[in-house]
Amino acid sequence: MLKAKVYDLSLFLIALVIAFSSAGILTSQSDFLKALSLYWLFSALYYHLRIFSKNGRTSIDYGISYDLSFVMFTGPFGLFIFEAVYRFTVYFYRKWTKTADPTEFTDTFYNIGVFVITNSIAYFLFQYFYNSFQSIPFGFWILLFLLTCLSSYLSRTFMVIVFKIMGDLKSFKEASNFILKSVSLLDYGKAALSNGFLFLFLQNGQWELLIVLFLLNYIVSRSFHSKQQSIQNKLERDKFEQMAYTDFLTGAYNRTYMDQIMAELNKREERIGIVVADIDYFKQINDSYNHAVGDKVIQHFAATLKKFLSQDDYLFRSGGEEFTIYLRKRNFEETLDLVRMMRDEIRNNSVLAEYGGGEITVGCTGSFGLYYDKITELSSMEKAYVQADELLIKSKQLGKNKVSAQKAQSDKKVV
Repeated sequence: MLKAKVYDLSLFLIALVIAFSSAGILTSQSDFLKALSLYWLFSALYYHLRIFSKNGRTSIDYGISYDLSFVMFTGPFGLFIFEAVYRFTVYFYRKWTKTADPTEFTDTFYNIGVFVITNSIAYFLFQYFYNSFQSIPFGFWILLFLLTCLSSYLSRTFMVIVFKIMGDLKSFKEASNFILKSVSLLDYGKAALSNGFLFLFLQNGQWELLIVLFLLNYIVSRSFHSKQQSIQNKLERDKFEQMAYTDFLTGAYNRTYMDQIMAELNKREERIGIVVADIDYFKQINDSYNHAVGDKVIQHFAATLKKFLSQDDYLFRSGGEEFTIYLRKRNFEETLDLVRMMRDEIRNNSVLAEYGGGEITVGCTGSFGLYYDKITELSSMEKAYVQADELLIKSKQLGKNKVSAQKAQSDKKVV
């Protein structure tokens, strides 16, 4: 957008005026070149560890800036040189790696402008208030903390104007939240302490300590970044695993995961109730209405079953309208009572669905087969599942809306 480009270049020109209106570089040429080289080197190293996010069409960099210490040591003109060198290094790197945004060139001028303007304001305020804060315990650090907050708020105010120009700003509340709440006080404290120590090392010519601090920050940032990546990768793996093992219609586990858990439970030799449940007359529901109504009934059936399960139990969608449940850590009587409660709950509650331009109420019932056994090598989960499926068929043959249950080595019971 033309307005955004004009805005970016305007900030750059303001920064240029501030730089050339200042007293020039405040330190010797050799010290300036040393500082420039070290800040450029470590800023370039830190670049791939910085956190970026998108707000609409605008990219936001959440990395910590060390410009405050540099401007306090060299003045606004020195900061302008550093920002120009560093930002164009980033620009050419992003062009070379083909990661540049379409507005990368004007964004470079925006970044130079904003960081020079905000940190120059902080520099002039530091010069003005320094003597006043000297009489206060920790006055130097308090002043740096306040200036860090101020420069951050100013930077975010400039960014809000970008959002407004790009049409990505929806309300005044959203703007104020971005300015005041997007960075924590801990982040401000970390930036203030880092810039404070860097400035003191520069001022006293302690170049080794300055390099050590940069290295320490890099190692900490690298460690944090690695842990963050590891957590992110785990979250993505968990998400993909959940997608692979979850039935999207009902949120229950799918048949693939059912077979996997079945194999795991085979090794535990615990008493378990395997239930195979089926929606009665489901084909008639689909034929009388449509598949969308049928899906609502399936979702209702699954949600009702879930209500009765503990964290140790499992619910699987093992077929179209068929579900399998593994009920654990209960005796046979408790398991049978629970399944009977499931059946009654389904029978007593209807499903609300949209059909024919309005809402309809659809009732349904379910048939259940429960087989309870201690899982061993001789009596596996697979065999128990076959028994439960046969009991389900028995419930269907007896008129549906039944629970056919069997404890291992006992007679079948229909309730």
